[in-house]
Amino acid sequence: MTDDTYPETSYDTAVHATYDEPMTGPLDAPEKPSGFHPVNIGQLVMGVAFVGIVLVWALIRSDVVATGDLRWLLPIPWLAAGAAGLAASVWPSRR
Repeated sequence: MTDDTYPETSYDTAVHATYDEPMTGPLDAPEKPSGFHPVNIGQLVMGVAFVGIVLVWALIRSDVVATGDLRWLLPIPWLAAGAAGLAASVWPSRR
């Protein structure tokens, strides 16, 4: 045991071997090179769909669009989300 409270585990030894001093918060972590990370396409698609549905709801709630227009207005967020998903899946192959 390294200290009286917690037993030593392989996770604890890996952390102590990586950092010279114990961390007290996330801002104390050593600087690591940052870069681009891959886009999570599922999260992107659902985020675009959610924002689109909220926009449709806001337009109907504020009486900008009549309730009868829901027939053509509700598919738009899903089409936009699908287009965003297709674009995100094709974009990495162009690099």
